[in-house]
Amino acid sequence: MLEVGRLCYKTSGRDAGQRAVVVENIDAKFVLIDGQTRRRKCSISHLEPTEVMLAIKKGASHKDVAAAFKKIKIIFLLFHFLLHTVL
Repeated sequence: MLEVGRLCYKTSGRDAGQRAVVVENIDAKFVLIDGQTRRRKCSISHLEPTEVMLAIKKGASHKDVAAAFKKIKIIFLLFHFLLHTVL
């Protein structure tokens, strides 16, 4: 089960490749996600979790999620730069 606040990448569907954060655990197989994706119920088998945790509370609004994404934007830019520099 994924923790609330865990940053993930969608691996399938029309939002594939987009970043999302777990907002709420629904049951053992599904979570509620939000972020660059649409806010929706998603199977955990369609998510690739990262090591990054965002400081959000269970059931956080889209506004709270967007603010958390804005806070870590510099981390994403640095990671992206390092990833493409090494390759």
